[in-house]
Parts: sequence; structure tokens; C-alpha cells
Amino acid sequence: MNDLTYPEEGGTRRTPLPPGYHHLHEELPIGHGRAALTAAGEAIITFRMHRAAGARIRADAPRAAPGVRVEVALGIGPLRLRAPCTVVWTVAEEHRIGFGYGTRPGHPECGEEAFVAELRTDGSVWFTVTAFSRPAGTFTRLAGPLVPVFQRRYVRHLGRTLRRLTSHQ
Repeated sequence: MNDLTYPEEGGTRRTPLPPGYHHLHEELPIGHGRAALTAAGEAIITFRMHRAAGARIRADAPRAAPGVRVEVALGIGPLRLRAPCTVVWTVAEEHRIGFGYGTRPGHPECGEEAFVAELRTDGSVWFTVTAFSRPAGTFTRLAGPLVPVFQRRYVRHLGRTLRRLTSHQ
């Protein structure tokens, strides 16, 4: 995956996150039980969560897998922000399902972001987003401290969307 714009490939799989970046870690409750985990994991790994949250997704494959190239687009018309990424890791374990992707040239940020659904021992299902990033484009450099605020709001929006997608389970 030599087209990534950062050297710490897979950095969202471990702690601590790489230094020199803004770090984000959000955990949101989304449901309860194995059926909720399965539904949430499927929505994450098929990019359905992103689409249902209003993002336009173009991907090389219908499911996240290492090496799959993804372009996430937010906004409309000339105000659309495009974010090319590559999936760098996936997890499909008994209690955890998700993936992490990293930025490619043209992305307004430089770094990696991971989306994971987890079934905890009490039966609750949580959505976790872990990311490290720094500005890579003029827009994000000028936006400065507003970028992390936007990222947190977007993550919470994803969590609400995922909760809605799994609420029938």
C-alpha cells in the first residue's frame, strides 16, 4: 500500500497512536446482543453506515478488505470534499467487526481512521472510531482547530446512523 500519505500504516490497531498527529477516540453505544453486533458489523464493512450517514462512497469492492480503494465524498456540487483512502486492515472476530483505512494523495488530511463495532461482556454493542490525522491540504490547514470539532460531530453522526441501522435487531 505504497500510495498512503503517512508511514504508520495500521497505527489505529494499536496504542498509543502515533505521535505528531491529532488523535481521536470516540466510543458510542449502539445496541445490545449478538444480532446488533452482526448488523452493525455488516453496515460498517459494506460502507452502508457511511452511505446512510449521507456520504457518497466509491469503492473497488462491495466490502472492506485490505487494499480496497475507497473515496468518501461529503457535500454537494463544487463544495463536495473528496477523501481518497485505502483499507489497510479489517477485523472479523467473535466480538469485533470493522476496518481501518488510510489517506491517499488528494485527501485533505493525512492519517488513518478505524471503525469498529464491539460486543462487550455485558452484552452491549459499542461503535468505536479511532483516528490520527493532521492537515494535508490548504483547506484543512486554514480550518485549523475547527477540523477536530467537525470530525467529532461527524463521528457522533455516524454513531447515531449506526444505532438506527441496528435498532431493528
